[in-house]
Amino acid sequence: MSYSGLSGFITELEKRNELLRIKQFINPILEITEITDRVTKSGGKALLFENTGTRFPVLINAFGSDLRMALATGRKNLDEAGTEIESIFNNVSDSKESFFQKLAALPSLFKLTGLLPVRIKGKGTCQQQIQRVPDLGILPVLKCWPYDGGRFITLPMVHTRHPVTGKTNVGMYRMQVLDKNTTAMHWQRHKTGANHFEAWKTTGKKMPVSVALGGDPVYTYSATAPLPENINEYILAGFLRKKKVNMVKCITNDLFVPEDADIILEGFVDPAEDLVWEGPFGDHTGFYSLADWYPKFHVTCITHSNKAVYPATIVGIPPQEDAWMAKATERLFLSPVRMTLQPEIEDFHMPDAGIAHNLVIVKIRKSYPGQGMKVLSSLSGAGQMMFTKYLIVVSGDINIRNYKELLSHVFDNVDFSKDLLFSHGPLDVLDHSSDNFSFGGKVGIDATIKQTEEYSGRDKIAHLFKQDISKIQTVLNDQKIIKKYNISLFGDDLPVLIMSVDTQEDTGAIEKAKDILLAADPDKILRLIIVVDQTVDVNDLFMVTWQLLGNSDPERDHEFISPLAVLIDGTIKAFRKGGFSRKWPNVVSSDSETITTIDKKWESLGIGKFVDSPSIRYIRLCRKGTDEIILD
Repeated sequence: MSYSGLSGFITELEKRNELLRIKQFINPILEITEITDRVTKSGGKALLFENTGTRFPVLINAFGSDLRMALATGRKNLDEAGTEIESIFNNVSDSKESFFQKLAALPSLFKLTGLLPVRIKGKGTCQQQIQRVPDLGILPVLKCWPYDGGRFITLPMVHTRHPVTGKTNVGMYRMQVLDKNTTAMHWQRHKTGANHFEAWKTTGKKMPVSVALGGDPVYTYSATAPLPENINEYILAGFLRKKKVNMVKCITNDLFVPEDADIILEGFVDPAEDLVWEGPFGDHTGFYSLADWYPKFHVTCITHSNKAVYPATIVGIPPQEDAWMAKATERLFLSPVRMTLQPEIEDFHMPDAGIAHNLVIVKIRKSYPGQGMKVLSSLSGAGQMMFTKYLIVVSGDINIRNYKELLSHVFDNVDFSKDLLFSHGPLDVLDHSSDNFSFGGKVGIDATIKQTEEYSGRDKIAHLFKQDISKIQTVLNDQKIIKKYNISLFGDDLPVLIMSVDTQEDTGAIEKAKDILLAADPDKILRLIIVVDQTVDVNDLFMVTWQLLGNSDPERDHEFISPLAVLIDGTIKAFRKGGFSRKWPNVVSSDSETITTIDKKWESLGIGKFVDSPSIRYIRLCRKGTDEIILD
C-alpha cells in the first residue's frame, strides 16, 4: 500500500482511529514536545497539531505503535514484510552461493522486484508552491527540550550524492535552524552523508544537498534503515510500498527527490566554509548531545505541496517514537542478517532501554562448541552493530523479550570469568560514557547453552545461587555509603543486587561499596551488582537499566568481586576520583514551567484522560539546570 503524501497517511490513520487532532494553538517551542511525550509514553495515538502559528500543521508520533509502524510500511504487520524479504532470497538466490555472495547480490535481488525508483519529467506535487527567496520561519520547527541550542528539524530525509561515483544516499540527520536560510547539518563521522562531504572537499566545489520532509511515511523509515551503502533507500521504499517511487529534479540543484514529498528544502553545503557550532540537543540516548562543530547547509529554495503537513518527532528518554522504528528494523532485517551473514541466527532484539545500540540480544540455533563466541566475533563489526556496547548471544528455548527469563538464562549459562569477550572499538558519537570521543569499550557475552567440550575447566553454575542473603542485607543496612538498595529480583531466583551511591559527595564511594560487599562474603550469593547514582530510583528497573547502559564503558566499568560475580559501575563518571576527560551530559526532561502550562491546557486539548508528565519521573536526575553536568 502506498500513500499520497502525509495527507494520505493521515486519512488512513483517522480511518483506523489512530489519530487525534488538536485544534487550539500549541507552541512549537517546548509545548508540542511535552504533550507528545505524555501521549507516546502512555501508548497513545498519532497527533496532528493543526494550529502551530504557521500555515503547516504538525504530524507527530505517527510511527509510535506496532500498528502505525506496520501501516507506514504498507503492511498488516511487520512480520509480513520480513517474510516477503526472506522469500526473495529463497526464490532468487542460488542456495550454493556463499553468504557473502548473497550479501553482494542484495541490490540485484531487490531490482528483480521491478520496483526501482524512476525519474519523471516536469514538476512534482512537492513543487506546487515554490519559494525562491527561502525563509525557514514559515515552518513550525520544534524546540524540543529546555536546553536545546535552538529549533531542530527532526525528521529530515537528507539527499546527497558522491562527486565521483555518483551514488546517492538518503540519511536522517537532525538540522538546527540557524537563521531564515541556513541550518547546521549533523553529519556524524560514521554516516554516509559525512563520507560524501569529505569527498566533495577534494573537488573545490559546493556540495548539492536537498532535504525532503514528509511524503509516503515509508520514505522516512527507509532513510533510517540500516541498509548497505550499495542499496538506494528508495529501492527499499518501493519494495515495501509495492510501488515505484517517482523522483523529480529539484529547482535549484540537480538532485532528485520524491515527487510526492510534502516539503523540500533545496540548497548546498560549501566544504570550504568554516564549520558552525551545533547543539546541544536532547537526544535519543535520554541525554543531551553536547554542542560541537558541523557543516552549514544553505537553503536556496523551499517548495511544498498545497496540502503540505510538517512531520516531526521527538527523542529523549526512551521509549519514544523511534523505539517502534527499531522494532520494525528487528522484524524486517532479521532474514537478511540471517541469510547473508549468520545463518544460525533465529532472532534478535534491541530493548528500549538500550536505545538500539547500547544492548543487542541475539538468539542462535547452536550446533557446535564455540559457536556463541564465533557469532559474537562476527557480529561485533557488522554494519551498525559496530556501535553496540553490550552484545548477548543466547541459544535454546528462550523468549529474549522476557527480561527475567533472559536474565535467568544468562546466569545459568555464563561463567563471567570465561564467557565475556571484552574489546574496544568505534562507538556512536552520541555515547558519552567513554574516555574518548566515539571510541571505547565493548563486551560480548556468550550466554549460549554450553556443550560437553565447553565445560572443560568450569563448574556447572546453574542453581548455585540459592543461598540465604540475610548476611548481605545486614551489611547493607549497617553502613552509610550505600544509599539505597534493591534485592527484589532474588524473589525470582535472580541473584542481582542494585544499589545507589553518591559519587559527588564521595568520589571513592564505588571502591568503598565494593569493600563493604567483599566483607559480606558474596561468593555464591551474588552474580551481578549494579551501582547507580543516588538520584536513580533503584526500584525502577527500566530507569536502572537505561542509566547503567548509558553511563558505563564495559571494558572500564566491569570489576569481578568474586570468581562468578561481577560489579558494573553505572554512575556519572564526571564525579569519579581523578576526574573525567570529557564533558558529561545532563539528562533530558521538560522544565517545571512547561509541565505546569500543559497541565492547565490538558482538558481543553480534547485528547482524552489526563496523563502526568513523564518528566516528573526523571527530573530528579537533572543536575544544575544546564545541558551538562557542571562540577563545583
